Amino acid sequence: MATGRSIQQARRVLDIEIAALRRVRRRLGPTFLQAIRLMQQRLENGGKIIVTGIGKSGHIGHKIASTLASTGTTSVTLDPVDAVHGDLGVVARKDLILVLSYSGNTDELLRVVPLIKRQGVPILVMTGNPRSNLARQSDVVLDVSVDQEACPLNLAPTSSTTAMLAMGDALAMVLLQSRGFRREDFAQLHPAGSIGRDLLLPVQEIMRPRKSIPICTVKTSVAKALSQITAKRCGAAIVVDAKEKLAGIYTHGDFVRGFQKDAAIGKRTLASVMTKRPITISLGSLAAKALHIFETHRIEDLVVVDAAHRPVGLVDSQDLTRFRLL
Repeated sequence: MATGRSIQQARRVLDIEIAALRRVRRRLGPTFLQAIRLMQQRLENGGKIIVTGIGKSGHIGHKIASTLASTGTTSVTLDPVDAVHGDLGVVARKDLILVLSYSGNTDELLRVVPLIKRQGVPILVMTGNPRSNLARQSDVVLDVSVDQEACPLNLAPTSSTTAMLAMGDALAMVLLQSRGFRREDFAQLHPAGSIGRDLLLPVQEIMRPRKSIPICTVKTSVAKALSQITAKRCGAAIVVDAKEKLAGIYTHGDFVRGFQKDAAIGKRTLASVMTKRPITISLGSLAAKALHIFETHRIEDLVVVDAAHRPVGLVDSQDLTRFRLL
């Protein structure tokens, strides 16, 4: 039966694994950079990352390959047993092989790696034994050795597999940033996920419609515009010309900044204080594009226009959290 001792044991497991990750973190250095450069080179030349391992390392390999693929790095797994029975056909000369083996002396992998090297494919080994047979055959070695497993018998792979998984995440995330992978790219690869679904929504699904935003003319006073902004609980008033086309935008932030310089600003017309030619997004664009505009231009309100450049809605940055886009 579970007792307070069970909590102590669980904490011990986590403490050991945290210590293992700190050990791996301290060792990050030139070999990690070599691994990243080699992976980037292969990807830029149209190659892919092939991940292989067996047993628990094989399971971790599947997760690493999945993380790489889901963040824009072409990656597949290769079962070392199936490899010698025909699956080596998946390997091309422009690829890179990421081999996972904590001992570095796994028989199945030692049979496969020489066959891959014969094709001139670079080998990246992630191991807890940098002097192992596999390590000696590799081009780059990532040392994921740990002091001890979290298993009380020091037998079941626990700390070692956690270290491998975390190193795989580090590789994937550094590659993601170096290749400029964006939220909208993530959405394209995850169309069935909640984030992907929201990012792939058309902008009209996340905007405030025209009837819910203040629409003013260039002759409207600041005081009247501010009254409409408050009434409609919106962050900005959209300004149109005589033909109902977008002329500018005036935000609550503009008023606060203007009032600090001119206490009588409420009497002025919007034509004299508005931001002309504001940044816009076309009706029918994806929410992902709207998010990119917000992140690039650091604005709070984005005007949605139709083909005739008439304002039809407004995307408020505060609304993005409602759709889990920020």
